[in-house]
Amino acid sequence: MYYKESINQEKENIMPNTLGKIIAVANQKGGVGKTTSSVNLAAALAGKRKKVLIVDSDPQGNASSGVGLSVQSRKKHLYHAYTGDTPIADILCGTGVKNLKVVPSSIDLVATEIELVAAPGRERVLKGILEELRGSFDFIFIDCPPSLGLLTVNALTASDSVLIPLQCEYFAMEGLAQLVSTIRSVKKSYNKNLFIEGLLLTMYDKRNKLTFQVADKITEHFQKQVYSTVIPRNVRLSECPSHGQTIIEYDNQSTGAQAYNQLANEFLRKQG
Repeated sequence: MYYKESINQEKENIMPNTLGKIIAVANQKGGVGKTTSSVNLAAALAGKRKKVLIVDSDPQGNASSGVGLSVQSRKKHLYHAYTGDTPIADILCGTGVKNLKVVPSSIDLVATEIELVAAPGRERVLKGILEELRGSFDFIFIDCPPSLGLLTVNALTASDSVLIPLQCEYFAMEGLAQLVSTIRSVKKSYNKNLFIEGLLLTMYDKRNKLTFQVADKITEHFQKQVYSTVIPRNVRLSECPSHGQTIIEYDNQSTGAQAYNQLANEFLRKQG
């Protein structure tokens, strides 16, 4: 019942047409394709001549390495923007994809949650950091850590909307209720305009009956908020991060690349 109530309260949101839109890619459950979707949707949009930024807000730094950045070689990361040590514009890095830039992360970001605990307006720090970049990009994707701590709350407070990747399995549905509850809390307390951009079904295996059952259940509750594009299980998608490339660079003919290009088209249609 709680799961159903949480979902229904998010159905009323309408997607506005916003330039410089900030989207948090969030799910507290790990291994659902969150970073894969952040990186590859961003790359697909960049390939359609949109100016896109990825903000790597996960201390693991997988989004950074996924676009070919060596985190160890970078002296400045998102952590230094949080501390006020360095302006965010000075931390931006280019990538191998035209029109795509990234704010890298590092393990130092773990300390941010501890340091934010006593900070005034601790939930709104990232919002202040990113506002100056809105005019420079069409879309800014924040790759959130797999938790619902202060880094994720900052991302939700800074964002216009939330994109939720969901693996097609039973436990993904259980975690969804908690995430929707957090979104509602942030919406009530810090960001009244926050809404769910869409739910993206990942690791979709059409040979598995459970995949269809989970997809049907999610679609029943979220209806049009679920993207019609699904991301299939694909070996090439699994390989490309180890090469420091997006799937668009690594193998643009693969089923994974085709799925993210299709998702980019659907995403843009929803922006009006």
